[in-house]
Amino acid sequence: MSSVITAEEIRIKDELNALINNCTRCYRKGDKALIRKAFKIAHDAHKDIRRKSGDPFIMHPLAVGRIVSEEMGLGVTSIVSSLLHDIVEDTDYTLEDITNHFGEKIASIVDGLTKISGVFDKNSSFQAENFRKMLLTLSDDVRVILVKLADRLHNMRTLDALPTHKQLKISAETLYLYAPLAHRMGFYAIKTELEDLSLKYRYPKIYRELEESIKLKAKSHQEFIKEFSKPIHEQLSKNNIRHEINGRYKSIYSIWHKMQSKSIPFEEVYDLMAIRIVFDPIPDLPEKTQCWNIYSMITDIYMPKPERIRDWVSTPKANGYEALHATVMGPKGNWVEIQIRSRRMDEIAERGFAAHWKYKTETSHESELDKWIKRIRELLESTNYDALEFLDDFKLNLFASEIFIFTPKGDIKTLPVNSTVLDFAYEIHTNIGHTAIGAKVNHKLVPLNHVLKSGDQVEIITSETFHPRRDWLSIVITAKAKAAIKSLLKSDTKNRIEKGKRMLEEKLMEIKLRPSARVMRKLMPAYEVANKDELYSKIGTGIILLDNLPEILKKNTISKWVNYWSLQLGRSSEKIRKNQAENNASNRSDKRTPFLLTENIDESPPDYIIAKCCNPIPGDNVVGFIKEESKTGKVIVHQSKCSEAIKLLSSHNELYVPVKWTTHRFLSFLVQIKISGIERFGIFHDITTVITEELNVNIRGINLNSHDGIWEASMELYVHDTRDVNNLIMGLSRIKGVESVERVETVQ
Repeated sequence: MSSVITAEEIRIKDELNALINNCTRCYRKGDKALIRKAFKIAHDAHKDIRRKSGDPFIMHPLAVGRIVSEEMGLGVTSIVSSLLHDIVEDTDYTLEDITNHFGEKIASIVDGLTKISGVFDKNSSFQAENFRKMLLTLSDDVRVILVKLADRLHNMRTLDALPTHKQLKISAETLYLYAPLAHRMGFYAIKTELEDLSLKYRYPKIYRELEESIKLKAKSHQEFIKEFSKPIHEQLSKNNIRHEINGRYKSIYSIWHKMQSKSIPFEEVYDLMAIRIVFDPIPDLPEKTQCWNIYSMITDIYMPKPERIRDWVSTPKANGYEALHATVMGPKGNWVEIQIRSRRMDEIAERGFAAHWKYKTETSHESELDKWIKRIRELLESTNYDALEFLDDFKLNLFASEIFIFTPKGDIKTLPVNSTVLDFAYEIHTNIGHTAIGAKVNHKLVPLNHVLKSGDQVEIITSETFHPRRDWLSIVITAKAKAAIKSLLKSDTKNRIEKGKRMLEEKLMEIKLRPSARVMRKLMPAYEVANKDELYSKIGTGIILLDNLPEILKKNTISKWVNYWSLQLGRSSEKIRKNQAENNASNRSDKRTPFLLTENIDESPPDYIIAKCCNPIPGDNVVGFIKEESKTGKVIVHQSKCSEAIKLLSSHNELYVPVKWTTHRFLSFLVQIKISGIERFGIFHDITTVITEELNVNIRGINLNSHDGIWEASMELYVHDTRDVNNLIMGLSRIKGVESVERVETVQ
């Protein structure tokens, strides 16, 4: 038994010595002693504890420390924090003990790691909140996230010891958040290994097959690299450029991902390998210039493919990555990708944030990585941001592809692919986003939902009278824009509710009454609202006027609570049908209490669905039907004259629900208007003026045809209810030259 223990102790001692001896940043007196001190405390605290693999637990923090030091290039503080990262959660040591032994900085990192240790161990909202806490450390010490990435990498490397269901769970988590986070922090090698290991445990058979296929091609590829590189090597050496040339395979995960996305077999993945040229730069000559100089030498040997140049030296990626990528025609008639990097660029590509920090000086410009961290900090400062929403939006912004957009002054902003004009407005400043009404992209006027392309120059047009709407959330994709819009909408809702509550209390005081449950039981049915917040909100915005308040309160007719068919998320269709059956049995005259089509005062989706076949809007005569396949028991609303509604009434009367609109002034509904008339100069200016300025209606799109002096236009507009439509039709009909105006009930 003693020999086993001795063998283990020798392994542990060797691992500790390797950690200390390979620490390239242990150059201060006492650094190595501090690591030994942290090791001793961790070793004593974790004694008699073993991992699932059977190894002593201390082997894990030692391995994390080596990843942090050797693969990330971090220093003593991070190594010590790695050794201690499980100590507060798993042992009797407290944060105060860590502070006393190692100081506040290391204690704060260990505290951050302790708080996020169970990111994925409980229910989803708890997981999301913990991940949010992890990112909060960006505003304090980014090393918390780097140590956590190292911890996850070692756990993935030792995943064999866990049962299959846990392997699948941890692999999915890693692929969902940790690999993208490693990419965003610039750790390409770690990101690649996390992806490959995730694939290995999720699809072991596929992983093994791809691994074997790559091995079979390895020999021929090595011969090709040698042949391809020889003339390049000679040319660079002739110009006294110290360099290395090597070939690097695509990762197994990226090969599999390409096979999936392109629906092709392994044999048709032609860009399996890239040739990388890493050079030692000449002092006092810009690295960018040297990259292009090497590119020029290569294209003297091999014909380039101009459209395949990727210039990441002029505009680095958002994770700090810099390189010049090009594709050239190889000696055997096949296209070959080459990557040209300086030694500094190569280290940043492999070691990410740590190397970026190492090369940063006081005169350095703010990098894209700095800007990203700054954006995340701003995002986290939003107190109205739900944890699950944050997790979704943050995941969207761990994007692998970016576009570069120019301001009118020529400054560059980095955004995710598919970003819109509105995303760009919020990227410049929150107030610019809040007041945006449109933009000029490359000097051409476009709407807020216009999708931007890399290289666009954008000028945002603003108006102080404009205000964000709820439908803006479907336009933007960046977390910053979503957070700003949601925060303002919630703030507006809160202000409306507080204002309405105050107005109601003042009005009640005038008639010597105070707010009470009895008063509310009379007011809510009278004003057709489902709850107190909706009542206050509509009072606060002037939708509900309190002129008739005394008359309502004098009535004594309300003796029971009115049953509003407010169909909440999660309520089953069976329960609705049961209530419906009871209504049918007790009230054969069909005077059932209607389901009120209320307007939500926050950004949550409504409890009903508008039918696409007839597109009803508030004010239309409508009927409702329980959506058969809906698990949430939502009601789908049709116009009463809709042919589909008539069919349902005749064949599925048991699904029928009486419905009734309440006043809607916040939600916008899409309607289509057809106009025709006789041509005259300025008529279309008059039409748009009436729509946008006099009637304050937003235009989604216009389709115009003109022939032989007669014109026809189809317009899609956002309105609140039929009153808006009627005012619109009357306003347009009064314009000279307009012959007919009508609403088209089906909007595509």
